[in-house]
Amino acid sequence: MTTKNVFIVGAKGIPAKYGGYESFVEQLTARKVSDNIHYFVACRKDLSDNKNDIFMHNNATCFNVEVPNVGPAQAILYDIKALEWSIKYIKKNNIEKPIVYVLACRIGPFIHRYKQKIERLGGKLYVNPDGHEWLRAKWSKPVRKYWKISEKLMVKHSDLLVCDSRAIEKYIKEEYSQYKPNTTYISYGSDIIPSKLNVNDYVAKEWYEKYNIDPNNYYLIVGRFVPENNYETMLKEFMQSNTQKDLVIISNVEENDFFNHLKHSTGFENDRRIKFVGTVYDTELLKVIRENAYGYLHGHEVGGTNPSLLEALGSTRVNLLLDVPFNHEVGMDGALYWIKNNGNLSTLINTVDKLSEQEIKKLNEKSNEIIVKRYDWTLIIDTYENLFLLGVNS
Repeated sequence: MTTKNVFIVGAKGIPAKYGGYESFVEQLTARKVSDNIHYFVACRKDLSDNKNDIFMHNNATCFNVEVPNVGPAQAILYDIKALEWSIKYIKKNNIEKPIVYVLACRIGPFIHRYKQKIERLGGKLYVNPDGHEWLRAKWSKPVRKYWKISEKLMVKHSDLLVCDSRAIEKYIKEEYSQYKPNTTYISYGSDIIPSKLNVNDYVAKEWYEKYNIDPNNYYLIVGRFVPENNYETMLKEFMQSNTQKDLVIISNVEENDFFNHLKHSTGFENDRRIKFVGTVYDTELLKVIRENAYGYLHGHEVGGTNPSLLEALGSTRVNLLLDVPFNHEVGMDGALYWIKNNGNLSTLINTVDKLSEQEIKKLNEKSNEIIVKRYDWTLIIDTYENLFLLGVNS
């Protein structure tokens, strides 16, 4: 079998140190099984530790793309320049039947001409549509309008849409039925491998002492610090609850407008239980923190299968999730759910505080089983490799 060359555009790059797409590409390349696939991965030069134009990581060819800081349009320009690099490389090296896999729907207004070029070179355009980017509160109305138009055009011109959530796949098929979109479902992955650290190891002990946190005596939130992740609701509801446990928030919190808004709207600074602790990039330490949380709060409302939710289901014993289709699809009966109205989450926290060890154990076993059966990285990588090699989701 000839080598299948797959060009991945849209992640900030590998080695991964950012979000879900970056971690996905890291896993996809690191866990590659087939010798008949070679990956090319676009990386943003300003964010890359390796400043060479081309370098190898996980046996993938990584190419650095230099892109000026032009504000919100930087990500769009990055994707376009990465696409142009890929097309030029395919043409120059006579790559047969390449796949160009674009993560997210940022470049819809420009995609038609690139699709034509890929087609002329005998290639296919695959797109991962991500979540409902056009619903994110951080965007202004004109930007949201752009995102919706962009999504529509990416759907229209792609050969295949790889959806990481059944709910997203359903939405794509219904919302854009006029294009008869060709879709398949492949989730994001996770594992239930315990951390190599434990709470008594120096790194973990130092972290717990620094923030005056006791293992198994805190609720945890991990996620991007944006309004649609419902930080305001979670803070208010937690403060209304009777729990004596802490609320530990791991996020890229900055003194920005949203943070200042939360200060005023919730008064969280007056609650000694609430602890913003910044980011944790050490994956083993983060896993220990998850494993030793009493419970995990998840307020993500927009998007597909969320990586931090999968990690929580595989590591944290009790998971309290906002009741929206994306989260319910993933957590199933291995989690507890709250509705975004006054008092619902605080009541649930009070209830969870009183769960017996047996009830906690049962929830933990169910969530672990979900990860093993539906989201194990081995299954996800196998499905992707079959898709790239055979052109079908088998």
